[in-house]
Amino acid sequence: MISAIVFIPLFAAILFIFINREKVEVFKIGSLVISSAVFLLSVFLFIKFEAANPLPQFVELKNWIGFGLNYRVGVDGISLMMVLLTTFLTPLAVASSWNYIKEREKEYYIMLLLLETGMLGVFVAQNLFLFYIFWEAMLIPMYFLIGIWGGENRIYATVKFVLYTMLGSLLMLVGIFYLWKLSPGHSLYFYDLYSLEIAPYVQIFLFAAFGLAFAIKVPLFPFHTWLPDAHTEAPTAGSVLLAGVLLKMGGYGFIRLAMPVFPEGFRVFLPYLIVLAVISIIYGAAMAFVQKDAKRLVAYSSVSHLGVVMLGIFILSFKAYIGGIYQMLNHGLSTGALFLLVGMLYERTHTREMDKLGGLARPLPVLAAFLLVTVLSSIGLPGLNGFVGEFLVFIGSFEVSKTVAAFAALGIILSAVYLLWMYQKVMQGKVKNQEYMKLPDMNLREILIMVPIVVLYLWMGLYPKFFISKFERSAKFMMQITNKVEVARVIEGGGR
Repeated sequence: MISAIVFIPLFAAILFIFINREKVEVFKIGSLVISSAVFLLSVFLFIKFEAANPLPQFVELKNWIGFGLNYRVGVDGISLMMVLLTTFLTPLAVASSWNYIKEREKEYYIMLLLLETGMLGVFVAQNLFLFYIFWEAMLIPMYFLIGIWGGENRIYATVKFVLYTMLGSLLMLVGIFYLWKLSPGHSLYFYDLYSLEIAPYVQIFLFAAFGLAFAIKVPLFPFHTWLPDAHTEAPTAGSVLLAGVLLKMGGYGFIRLAMPVFPEGFRVFLPYLIVLAVISIIYGAAMAFVQKDAKRLVAYSSVSHLGVVMLGIFILSFKAYIGGIYQMLNHGLSTGALFLLVGMLYERTHTREMDKLGGLARPLPVLAAFLLVTVLSSIGLPGLNGFVGEFLVFIGSFEVSKTVAAFAALGIILSAVYLLWMYQKVMQGKVKNQEYMKLPDMNLREILIMVPIVVLYLWMGLYPKFFISKFERSAKFMMQITNKVEVARVIEGGGR
């Protein structure tokens, strides 16, 4: 089941290679059907998942290379939610591209499907070597998506994106070599690494190597500078998947690897990581406020909101930890939807400069309504999804440090200011260009893209326990491993 979910998009992409490029509808509809089928399989996985079991389920193990480098995949509660988020957003990203992409459609949809395989592989891998392969493989389709179908400065943005991520990845690879040599039987299975005895001073260096790779991917300040350029130049679908899924891999990497495998190294860096998370929250919000480009504003909002995610993960409060994971899901939906809506605006007005827009709620009332709900979701309005995660993070942070919680809350206040300010500039006031009065409102395809997202805003905001219950036990288990609480007993009880 897991392998089918991961590799069906890959096989479809290979099949597309042999189809005549003139058959554009085949690539559009085929990509949508394939990605939707993968989503349905992941929903089946969600239904069958036993929430009471914190350990990986649906495990598949095959001899591959040998020397401890096996093919092992599975999902626990945390990775299950990341898989569901990925498979939910991918068909929406595909559907958003139907009118946006006008050239080289065949290659474009192949790259989207390859990207889905890479993203899913990261979340289901249970072997560190396999994790690294998928981690690197997903860079290739994203490189082409930005570099070929991006904006005017796409080459600069693409090179910057690859250089940043490759730097962190190479350091992580050195750490993987060391762990392979150190581990009994050269096992790189995650649950073998969790019980591995590593000297504290070695953990410091290894945590730095892995932590840098994950901090760049999040991205945490000051490793964030690639993000605004990549988002601004990427096509809409690229921005949706970059914000919705790829940025979550940094937080997932900290949860799954850096913190539990190197707990002593994590404790050394912990105060600095909390400071960087708080700076990310405030800095990202402040930079978003001064942007003139709506897409760049949303990009900087990601830096701020992911700072909240990382604060929840780092602060070592179980409430905040749960909130951080839940906020990863919320951010994927809300920010992904913001990029979708900004993309729809750009298709109509051919500009993202907010000073040139204004009063668009008159010709585009449906789009304005969806944008307003999404903005309210992003700023954490009670009753919508964004509120629950932020509330848990700040309650947990307040229990640990009132000072940290107070500074972090400042960023949340700022997020309400800049997002509502963006909505006012774009949708309210006078129409600055009378040609905009002739703009068509959202069509049926665009409405069908946004409706399931809004449904999830409400579902996750009004009944969060439905989702949290699926990963709560796994999250508690990962915190136990990070704190080395009865790890051996828990793992021996069924970890392998």
